[in-house]
Amino acid sequence: MLTYLFEYLEKQYQLPGASLFQFSTFRAAMAILFSLMIATVYGKRVILFLQKQQVGETIRDLGLDGQKQKAGTPTMGGVIIIMSTLIPVLLFARLENIYIILLIFTMLWMGAIGFLDDYIKVFKKNKEGLKGKFKVLGQVVLGLIVGAVLYFHPEVTMRDHDKTIITKDYTVEQVKGAEIKSTMTTVPFFKNNEFDYESLIAWAGDDAKDYAWLLFIPIIILIVTAVSNGANLTDGIDGLAAGTSAIIVFTLGIFALVSGNIIFSDYLDIMYIPRVGELLVFITAFAGALIGFLWYNAFPAQVFMGDTGSLTIGGVIAVIAIIVRKELLIPVLCGIFFAESLSVMIQVGYFKYTKKKFGEGRRILLMSPLHHHYQKMGYHESKIVTRFWIVGILLAIVTVVTLKIR
Repeated sequence: MLTYLFEYLEKQYQLPGASLFQFSTFRAAMAILFSLMIATVYGKRVILFLQKQQVGETIRDLGLDGQKQKAGTPTMGGVIIIMSTLIPVLLFARLENIYIILLIFTMLWMGAIGFLDDYIKVFKKNKEGLKGKFKVLGQVVLGLIVGAVLYFHPEVTMRDHDKTIITKDYTVEQVKGAEIKSTMTTVPFFKNNEFDYESLIAWAGDDAKDYAWLLFIPIIILIVTAVSNGANLTDGIDGLAAGTSAIIVFTLGIFALVSGNIIFSDYLDIMYIPRVGELLVFITAFAGALIGFLWYNAFPAQVFMGDTGSLTIGGVIAVIAIIVRKELLIPVLCGIFFAESLSVMIQVGYFKYTKKKFGEGRRILLMSPLHHHYQKMGYHESKIVTRFWIVGILLAIVTVVTLKIR
């Protein structure tokens, strides 16, 4: 909103400094400052309100040190993240941008699902919360909407790089790249690192490419569901999900910056995506909100994000990665989420297998998800969180390096 206001003031009255709002980098800087301020200043008020409403976390006895002391800690703190992200975005982003619209919708949609789950746990005294099938249904619907918009919306395009050619009369001409609809994405570590989802159906003939959405949309649904659940599983000890997610979001901000800039994308020889540079405003606001939330969520936590936060974080990260065409990098960039999810699948699968074969269930890990395994081994949760953050930073560096290593 402020963007449009200052553009008007610049146009009508030549207000000094108003032209700064033309630059997404300036608005991104303002967004992160505002989100940090909102999360740290007003986050405390939200926590006090949650305490007043007795919105306390019910802690199951898992036999972990220090676990019982956390009972009654306010949950639903994800509303701090959502509020601290959306207010700066509404103030500084261009709200007609299709990617901004899509991310606002994603945050509100997943926030509503997570809020409903937390509400059932806290106020209905149902420890299971929202039934799993309804959570998955919500994630599937979001993936369906995101996939359909990215495939069919006319403003979701890519642009070929500008080319210099020599004509028949030996004159040099600059040919501007055209905007095209495409389902291409980035494949890490390969020289020709662009993969087109249409190629999965090309074997059926040229006409079959018109139905590539039948493959594209289910893939988007799978990614959104997997990352959202991965973030949800990672939210188990103080500061783990928020800190890990902040690292991931900053990395996605780098991809949005280079993919949305014709000069950077040409230099790095990566796909240029028109209008995606505006994502930087949303991403910095989101990162600021996560760091601001961490102020209260770091050990010992004064508030938990609950599913209101974790499901939202996972959904937003997945959609950002898909928009910047880096979704195939998710297993690396979101390696912590991936490891947490994999630990649960391995633990449950092995338990069921051994119970069926030997008559008693056996476990590989002391407890899943993975962070609880290390707690059972006797590590303090602060040490676990710090080491997970370090691994997350290393994975982020590897992910960024893929821009040049092929």
